[in-house]
Amino acid sequence: MQPKLLINTLDLFSPSFTTKTECTFYDVGIQAGFPSPADDFIELSIDINKEYIKNRDTTFFARVNGHSMKDVGIFDGDLLIIDKSIEPQNNKIAVCQVDGDFTVKRIKIEHDTIWLVAENDAYDPIKVTADNELMIWGIVVASIKKF
Repeated sequence: MQPKLLINTLDLFSPSFTTKTECTFYDVGIQAGFPSPADDFIELSIDINKEYIKNRDTTFFARVNGHSMKDVGIFDGDLLIIDKSIEPQNNKIAVCQVDGDFTVKRIKIEHDTIWLVAENDAYDPIKVTADNELMIWGIVVASIKKF
């Protein structure tokens, strides 16, 4: 039996701009290989809202429920930042509502056909037909994960 393609719930959150979310930021890059000398770093601050939220009035958050996008680095429990003002286009990752069910998938457009494609081979692509009700809620601009 094939895994379920869509989820029936999506936890949606609105960003709060009542406080500034600044963190210390070291503008040197962090080596994933051999360590580099730390004495050349420059300490700055970064506002998380300004870094990730380009359009305040059209941005919302949602928590991922499922594994259909794991091959692109989006995992169960991740927090997605979604912007409703970005135009849906081929190859963009979107939060969609198909026939009342929410899903996160990559948009693929072939001729006049829209496909919603998982980034996990265990899930078949969803072909959107005239019989389906499709609403694209927004385009994913970032995925935040906890370790």
